Amino acid sequence: MTVTDFLVWAFEPSVMFDRQSGVFLHLTSLPGPHGIGDLGAGARTFLDVLERAEQSLWQFCPVTPTVGVHGHSPYASPSAFAGNPLLVDLTALVDRGWLGAKALEDPPADPHTVHYDDVAAFKRDRLRMAFEGFEANAGEDARAAFDAFRERESTWLEEYTVFAALKAAHDGAPWVEWPADLAGRDAGALAAARENHADAIRYHAFVQWIFDEQWRDLRAAADERGISLVGDLPIYVAWDSADVWANPDAFELDEAGQPTAVAGVPPNPGDDGQRWGNPVYDWETLRADEYGWWRHRLDRLLSLVDIARIDHFKAFDEYWAIPANADDPAAGEWQPGPGADFFETVRAELGELPFIVEDLGFLDERMVSLRDQFEFPGMRVPHYADWCQEGHRYKPTVYPENCVAYTSTHDTDTAVGFYEDLPADQRECLEYALATDGEGIAWDLIEAVWHSEATLALTTVPDLLERDSEARLNRPGTDEGNWTWRVSADELDGDFVDRLASITRTALR
Repeated sequence: MTVTDFLVWAFEPSVMFDRQSGVFLHLTSLPGPHGIGDLGAGARTFLDVLERAEQSLWQFCPVTPTVGVHGHSPYASPSAFAGNPLLVDLTALVDRGWLGAKALEDPPADPHTVHYDDVAAFKRDRLRMAFEGFEANAGEDARAAFDAFRERESTWLEEYTVFAALKAAHDGAPWVEWPADLAGRDAGALAAARENHADAIRYHAFVQWIFDEQWRDLRAAADERGISLVGDLPIYVAWDSADVWANPDAFELDEAGQPTAVAGVPPNPGDDGQRWGNPVYDWETLRADEYGWWRHRLDRLLSLVDIARIDHFKAFDEYWAIPANADDPAAGEWQPGPGADFFETVRAELGELPFIVEDLGFLDERMVSLRDQFEFPGMRVPHYADWCQEGHRYKPTVYPENCVAYTSTHDTDTAVGFYEDLPADQRECLEYALATDGEGIAWDLIEAVWHSEATLALTTVPDLLERDSEARLNRPGTDEGNWTWRVSADELDGDFVDRLASITRTALR
C-alpha cells in the first residue's frame, strides 16, 4: 500500500457529527398545489414524515434562484445569496390578505413533474400581485419587518435587487450587454438606476423578505421535530449573476467582463472531462480581502441551514482552469486553490464549520489531507464501488466513521436504476456482498448504508419508494429534463415510513 493509499483509506480523523440519518429531497420535488414544491404545507408534510420515520436530517440542493436558460439548475443561479422565488408559498400570501384567493385558481397542477415555464409565469404574476397587495394593505408591523430585513441583509440584498431590476429592464440580456456605465458599475449610473427602477428593486426585496420569513418558519418547524437542515454550497457561481457583476475583482475576468478562464474537470478514464463554463476565482484578490465575499456567503448560508455540503471540494486544494476560448476540457490545467488558509480564515470569523464535502472523482493525498485537517466528512456512494474487488472503498462494509454515506444522490441514478444498469458480473458480486437476490435492492442498499460505520447516512425519496431511473432528478452533462421529478402527498403516506424507522433503530442512528 502506498502512502497515498494509507492516507485515503486508513486514516480516520475525529468525528464532528453524531451518528444519525436522514433523507434527501429537493424542495422543488415536494408535493404542493401550484406545480412545484414550495415552503408551504408540502414541506410540513415531509417534516412530519421524517419525524415519524425517526430521521434527523433533511438534505436538499441549493435554494437560490434558478433561470430557464440553464434549465432551472440550482447549480447555475443568478445569485449565491438570494432565495428562489419559485419556492415561495403563495397560499400564505392569501392568508396574510395580500393576494386574493381567486388568483390561485387554475394553477399548473402536474403532481409528478415540474413544468418550469408554466410555473414561473404563474408564480411571478402572483408574487407581483401580492407585492401590490402588501403596498396597499400591509400593517405597520409588516412594513417594519420588511424594512428591518432590508437593512439586516443589505450586504447582498441591495446588489441582487438592483441586478434583478436591471436584468428585467434589459430584456434578460447578460450584464456585459447592458450600457457600459451600468455594466461597469459607474456610481452615477447606479444611483440613477436605483431611482429609475425603485419600484422593481422594492418588489424584488419584498419577494426575498417573504422567502426569508417562510424559510425561517420552516427551519423552526424542523427544529421542533429535531431535524437538521442540510443545505448545499456550489463551489462556483454563474457568470451572468449578481455576484460576478457586483464583485468583478473576485473573478478572473478581462476588461470587458468576460471570463479569461472557466471551471471544469479534466478527462478521467472513460470520459472526456467537463467544461462547466463558470468563471474561476481570483484567489489572490480574495485572500487580500480575507475572503470577504466568501465569508458573507457562508454566513448567509449558515443562517439558513444547520449543515452545508461543499460541492467539488477539490477546488479548494486545486482547481481545473480551462482557457475561456477553449472548448476542450483537456486544454485546462490545475491551478492552486486557497487551501487551509481559506478555512482557517473563515473559521476565525464564523466559528465552527459544520461542513460535509463532496470529494468524489479526484482523490489525492493533498485533498484528503485538507479535508481531514478540518475533520470534514467526505462522501461514500455505493454506485461507485467495484463490487468484485474485496475491500473497495465504496462498498458499505468498509466505510470509515467520519464520512457521509448515501444510497444515491441527486447526480446519480436511483438505487433501482443503478442496479438494473449494472454489468452482469458486477450485479452478481453486489448480490453476493449484500446477500440478496436483487428483488428489493433499494432497501438492501439502505440497510447496508444504515448499518455501516458512517456517522451520517442518507437515502432519497425515490429509493424509499423503490423507483427506477424515471425518478432520477439530474443527469450531469445533459440540459433537458432535469430537476423536474416530484412526489405526491399520497406517495409520502406509505409503509416505507415505519420500515425506515425500524432500520434506523436497529442501526442505532
